[in-house]
Amino acid sequence: MKFLSFLSFLSLLIGFAACNEAVSHTAPAVNDRDSASMMVSYGVNTLISDSGVIKYRIVTERWEVNTVKTPSRWIFEKGIFMEQFDKAFNIEGYIQADSAWYYDQQKLWELRGRVYIRNVNGLIFRSEELFWDGIRHEFYSHKFSKVVTPERTLEGTYFRSDEHMTHYEVTNSVGSFESEDMESQESSDNQQPAAASQSPAPADTMPKAPVRQAATRHKATTKPNY
Repeated sequence: MKFLSFLSFLSLLIGFAACNEAVSHTAPAVNDRDSASMMVSYGVNTLISDSGVIKYRIVTERWEVNTVKTPSRWIFEKGIFMEQFDKAFNIEGYIQADSAWYYDQQKLWELRGRVYIRNVNGLIFRSEELFWDGIRHEFYSHKFSKVVTPERTLEGTYFRSDEHMTHYEVTNSVGSFESEDMESQESSDNQQPAAASQSPAPADTMPKAPVRQAATRHKATTKPNY
């Protein structure tokens, strides 16, 4: 009897110890490194240099750098405001967008949302999409875009320009011009032979630009399609 009582007591002690033993809770290892960013910064106001020369100021609420994604990129999902400087550190213009991605290996900016650009010449650009190719040094967009200058207003579904927004073109467009522009156009039309006026105007065959376009010379003027 005493031996049985001792066994019962020992069983109770073992059960009590087992109930109070600490349990280690572990989570599975994180193997998807594609979601891990190298850097995330908040409330950013910084200067960016290129080849030792300060060229841009970036202001953003959130800046994420991910070198694991393919291609690697900077991410500005909370919006971005960027000033562009010349060599004398004078402001050439500024760019604003609801969100942006910079693919650093390709030197390519992708701006989305309410994209707004203004330069020192008074040109204003608005669209929902804009690509900025740092290798070709040009802007382009396949979305509806609006360009406003002191002389004219243009709207179209395809836009391409040099990096300084001084030479640009808009296709599939409508626009308003000053009366001098229209009189100059009418004068040139009246000088053409009668046979030429009967020929149909060539169709707009401007191809849409790929992410990496072939190097082209930008046109200084834009003619709308009516």
